[in-house]
Amino acid sequence: MYYIGVDIGGTNISAGAVRKDGELLFKKSVKTGKERAYKEILADIIGIIRKVQSEAAKNPLHGGAVSIGLGCPGSCNKSTGAVEFSGNLNWHNVPLAADVQRETELPVFLENDASAAAYGEFIAGAAKGCNSAVVITLGTGVGSGIIINKKLFYGENYAGGEIGHTVISADGPPCTCGRKGCFEVFSSATGLIRMTKEVMARNPNSKMHRIASEMRKVSARTAFAAAKQGDKAGKSVVDEYIKYLACGITNVINTFQPDCLCIGGGVCNEGDYLLVPLRELIAREIYSRNSVKNTEILICRLGNDAGIIGAALVND
Repeated sequence: MYYIGVDIGGTNISAGAVRKDGELLFKKSVKTGKERAYKEILADIIGIIRKVQSEAAKNPLHGGAVSIGLGCPGSCNKSTGAVEFSGNLNWHNVPLAADVQRETELPVFLENDASAAAYGEFIAGAAKGCNSAVVITLGTGVGSGIIINKKLFYGENYAGGEIGHTVISADGPPCTCGRKGCFEVFSSATGLIRMTKEVMARNPNSKMHRIASEMRKVSARTAFAAAKQGDKAGKSVVDEYIKYLACGITNVINTFQPDCLCIGGGVCNEGDYLLVPLRELIAREIYSRNSVKNTEILICRLGNDAGIIGAALVND
């Protein structure tokens, strides 16, 4: 027996067969083409689910599929199975779970993609064994999932846990949500790139220009790469980025005091160059700094597989 998890992203739709213990047996992927109509994307979701079933059927030991979990960006109503709004996909009140269930004849469950990824880390990743955890993903935006007493927190309307849209600078840059100075504006990869470009414009002799030219773009790696080469402008970007990231994470710890807080996303590939100063700042700022036990800051382990695993098992 296995569970099917589908992670619907703005770039790719990925699906896989997952065992009850969280082991991902295999996965398939297809481009999303998010500018397309809902019905076209739905057809690809159905198609990739059937590919997973076909692959699983090659090994009799896998057995049959128990259920399907769908991880989708946006406001997902678990009780109705509808995606009420997804800005990334331009969906409004689409009956995704019902449509998939009708075509596959399997029980289908809908979950927000960030919550699914958080649950994946809780089941099989960095947060495994924790009673409470917060998982924050630093990508195009800031995704987040909150687990309290081993259960996902949703809020009464299934829209809770939007940590990326808590404000850390009331007069900061505008956010896509309509507010100003959101955590996401400063701590997403998008925010890091924006800050990098702003500092580059003021420092024409910075090594960041050469690095960006070699990479053929300004990326979330640009400032870190320059800082490691002793570039002062690059280091100023890195320091500023870590300052805001620490501020947002400290707010989360002060609110929830979880066993662990896991961060994921490409910027986490910087390893200790990011993690050491981040931990130091948080340790100085958290309200519970004199406690015997404090929240452990960890790097997510599952990468892009977290959403598939979490979606597959969150309703088991």
